[in-house]
Amino acid sequence: MSFTKQLFFLACTFLLTLSSFSQTNSTEETDKLSLNSGSIDNQFEFVIRRSNSWQDYKTVKKTWLYTLKAHTLDTLKAVHKELADTQIVVKNQEKEIADLKLNLTNTQTDLDQTNIEKNNMALFGLQMSKSNYNVLMWSIIGGLLVLLLFFIYKFNNSNAITKEARKNLADTEEEFEEHRKTALEREQKVRRQLQDEINKQRKA
Repeated sequence: MSFTKQLFFLACTFLLTLSSFSQTNSTEETDKLSLNSGSIDNQFEFVIRRSNSWQDYKTVKKTWLYTLKAHTLDTLKAVHKELADTQIVVKNQEKEIADLKLNLTNTQTDLDQTNIEKNNMALFGLQMSKSNYNVLMWSIIGGLLVLLLFFIYKFNNSNAITKEARKNLADTEEEFEEHRKTALEREQKVRRQLQDEINKQRKA
């Protein structure tokens, strides 16, 4: 047998083996398909593969079509129910998100108000910043301190004047007392002299 014939024989053997293998795999895949299990796509594939062919047409058993229709409707109902459940979940999540946004807005408002109150002080019902409040308080304290120093100065000055007046009064009283004593002594002396003159006149 020539080399060409051997090569042709091997090629034919290979093609037959490959065809047999493909048919076996196709048969196995078809056996795995079922009209009562698997996905809708697999069930359609089962009907297409198991149906008889005639020219460009397929002849399908009515029972298969009714079964496939029922399974399709059940699948659609399940999809619709899942979609409705998903829509309910989405609505609930949207409501929760809206509530969370509202709570976040309220929390942000409270935080802003807290920061405003933290950075401001109330004085006589008026809100002012801490810096202005501190300036006002220190100004009041400084004014009171100046007034206190002024009153201390005035008090010390008045006290010095009062002491000076008391000293002058004491000196005046002392001079008056000395003058009164001197006048009394002079009066007594004049009276004695007068009495002596009277006595002399009587004796004469």
